Amino acid sequence: MARRATFAPAPWTHGSITNKLPLKMKVTVVGAGNVGATCADAIARWELANEVVLLDIKEGFAEGKALDIWQTAPISLFDSRITGSTNDYAKTANSDVVVITSGLPRKPGMSRDDLIATNAAIVKSVTENIIKHSPNTIIIVVSNPLDVMTYCAFINSKFPANRVFGMAGILDTARYRAFLATELNVSPKDIQAVLMGGHGDTMVPLPRYTTVGGIPVTELIAKDKLDAIVERTKKGGGEIVNLLGTSAWYAPGTAAAQMVEAIVRDQKRIFPCCVWLQGEYGLKDVYMGAPVVLGRNGVERIIELQLNKDEQALCDASAKAVREVMDVLDKMQVTA
Repeated sequence: MARRATFAPAPWTHGSITNKLPLKMKVTVVGAGNVGATCADAIARWELANEVVLLDIKEGFAEGKALDIWQTAPISLFDSRITGSTNDYAKTANSDVVVITSGLPRKPGMSRDDLIATNAAIVKSVTENIIKHSPNTIIIVVSNPLDVMTYCAFINSKFPANRVFGMAGILDTARYRAFLATELNVSPKDIQAVLMGGHGDTMVPLPRYTTVGGIPVTELIAKDKLDAIVERTKKGGGEIVNLLGTSAWYAPGTAAAQMVEAIVRDQKRIFPCCVWLQGEYGLKDVYMGAPVVLGRNGVERIIELQLNKDEQALCDASAKAVREVMDVLDKMQVTA
């Protein structure tokens, strides 16, 4: 008698690990725009929490996005429950991790100071409401200008610095690695890289710490081409804006979700994140990118690389640029 074939959906995988049941975790994403919705979608699909809350100030917006994402569950085969809320922070209570994506893009005629003032007021309000309902949460900031908005969340939350940090380095290194993969015609999975500094034109990609399958990238690509890729990475966000007429969202949202994964699964991943430096790399009282160990306690350790003179000079220049923006915020006295 012939054996009857049976059919069952293959388990979905993220990376190389078979997907697990949702963790007994609660994650909130504030801001249901393109970045926030992409982040919430990835968190649900990867089953990083059994409860995901998407919150926005626009009436019905988060509810609609959350409902749309939840209706993909029978297709993508996940059990994470995602709900939306219009400005009701009580629904975010007891969140283990909160991702803040709220803020306005810079508009024509708007100065840098105008953008900082507008988004700082938003991030301040969001932070105050979040900590009221989730005093033990970990905060990941995605709002722009990222370094100074992370600083804004830090001073208004009054949390330890290991529980307030920003997403930028993962996005920037992803762009860097993607460009390298295209140039070398290799899998991006095999490319590892470190990037430091502020999120913007002063970021500091580190080719000396970039490898392809363990091989230093400098052995695989000519210096002029590598330099061009570094410059393209620095302007990666602007390239997207020029093409789309708006900011990127797939890569930033997914990058933030990867940070959530490292925290809720206590993975101890080494990622470049926007963190509060207190003497590391000779820099003090500044939020900017550096490699860290990311786990259940948030930033569990800041890794200090042995930078050469040129690399240190670039980091110093980047820190100076970030401090100038932080000074603008300090003068606005946007504190709790």
